[in-house]
Amino acid sequence: MWELVSLISTATAAGLFRAWLSARAEAKETVDRIRRQAEAERASRDRQLRQAEVEQVTLLNSMIEGLLVLDEGGRVRLANEAFAELFRLKQTLTGRTLMEVVRLHEIQEIYERTLVEGRVHGFELELPSLGNRFLQINAAMAMDTDGNRRGMVMVFHDVSRIRELEATRRDFVANVSHELRTPLSMIKGYVETLIDGAAGNPEVASKFLHTIEKHADRLTFLIEDLLTLSHLESGQFVINVQRTDLSEKVERVCEDLFNKAEAAGTVLVNEVSADVWVRADSDRLEQVLSNLVDNAIKYGGAGRVKVGVGEGRPGMVEVTVTDTGPGIPADAVERLFERFFRVDKARSRDQGGTGLGLAIVKHIVQVHGGEVWVGSVVGKGTTFHFTLPSA
Repeated sequence: MWELVSLISTATAAGLFRAWLSARAEAKETVDRIRRQAEAERASRDRQLRQAEVEQVTLLNSMIEGLLVLDEGGRVRLANEAFAELFRLKQTLTGRTLMEVVRLHEIQEIYERTLVEGRVHGFELELPSLGNRFLQINAAMAMDTDGNRRGMVMVFHDVSRIRELEATRRDFVANVSHELRTPLSMIKGYVETLIDGAAGNPEVASKFLHTIEKHADRLTFLIEDLLTLSHLESGQFVINVQRTDLSEKVERVCEDLFNKAEAAGTVLVNEVSADVWVRADSDRLEQVLSNLVDNAIKYGGAGRVKVGVGEGRPGMVEVTVTDTGPGIPADAVERLFERFFRVDKARSRDQGGTGLGLAIVKHIVQVHGGEVWVGSVVGKGTTFHFTLPSA
């Protein structure tokens, strides 16, 4: 009897042990499965966070505005590439104070003003130390859900190009006004004199009328050059490119300007050989050559003006127009192709120039895919160079 009870007890105990072992294995498997799921979810969240950070950094670095994020202590938490480029910074910025980063008291003052006002919008700042740049700065405090300050966001927009264009526009309007006013004043003065009685004197009337015609022509040339330049700068200028004989074009320009050169005591020389061909708009090429040779006659004085060919880069022909005149000061060479720029304003106006010829030359050459530049030595003459595609 006891043996039976003992056997049953042993069997029961063994069954319970097996059940416990099974339950333990299942529990362990469940725990392992939960742990694996938790690790997978954590890894997924980490990947998502890393991806979000990459996307955020990519987005911020794609901005053309400089972005600076400061913490509540005024130290850099984040700065994008545009900000570093704007202030020419190469070192690590994170964790540094604003003054340590930019070293500009004006920007520190904007930071302190934002701390007081909560926001600064559209503040413009000129920075000569950064190459006379103009910055537009917007700043705002960053707040948490409870309304507590958590830092500051500052956005820096470089408006230097806009200010440069505005200055160019103002200069252009002022120059055009001046150029128009001078001949108009002369025409009005002579007409009033004729009306007051000078018309009765044939000799005086003839002289005055010729002067009026001269200034009317000057106005016409100025307006034509302005329209040409506007057309070239519009980006809608169409050229009729064809295979063109360069020597023939130079010869035609020399013939057209022969009388003017002779009156100035200038000898025109065409050194372009007959085997030089370029791909260009024939009429515009003639305009470029005419402007350059005409300038050389005007300002080169008695001497020689030579048109030749230099060594251009592969696929291009380099054309040169050289005079033996007084040359151009080094500080004026870089500005020669600006609209209305003149080395000697008084002499240029006496010669009747509009101040737009070289600007037109530059645009025409660039439309053809070429380049234009000038070299000059004071007392030894000047050479203008431009390139065109070879044919």
